[in-house]
Amino acid sequence: MHTMATEAHFILDDRHSDTLSTGNGARWHAITDSVMGGKSTAHLQPTQIEGRACLRLIGEVSLDNNGGFAQASLDLDSAGLLDASGYSGIEIDLFGNDETYNLHLRSADTRIVWQSYRASFTAPPRWQKLRLPFTDFQPHRVDKPLDPSQLRRIGIVAIGREMRADICVARLSLYP
Repeated sequence: MHTMATEAHFILDDRHSDTLSTGNGARWHAITDSVMGGKSTAHLQPTQIEGRACLRLIGEVSLDNNGGFAQASLDLDSAGLLDASGYSGIEIDLFGNDETYNLHLRSADTRIVWQSYRASFTAPPRWQKLRLPFTDFQPHRVDKPLDPSQLRRIGIVAIGREMRADICVARLSLYP
């Protein structure tokens, strides 16, 4: 397990790469409901929006075949679990299309794919810095509260209704 000091932000991705990889070698993945028969689509691409390097998730969320999500997913620590207990939450610099998205966290307590801890936010069509405290993340299909000392994965998710996903992330970090 990777443990962090809390003097400053801990950068998860600052988009200094023009690939799907982060500065620490982790890699973003596009995941959709097609893994369970759904019809949603998702594509990830490194790009520039208003002069800022970012990772862009573009897709269509469809409710066909019991579907309903498109996601950009990142494993947080190659060694297994990330100890973020010394931090207050997630900070994200984003640019969107005025839609509501979720940030999903997976931890050691989420063993089944549909389990997560979720916080919703709106992504305006301008650059915005958003802070989501760990206390805002609600358990979904898991009966334990979020334990930030055992984080496994983060996902930026368009979910639950038909929509066009178009969201860009320039920086993702843990904030003190």
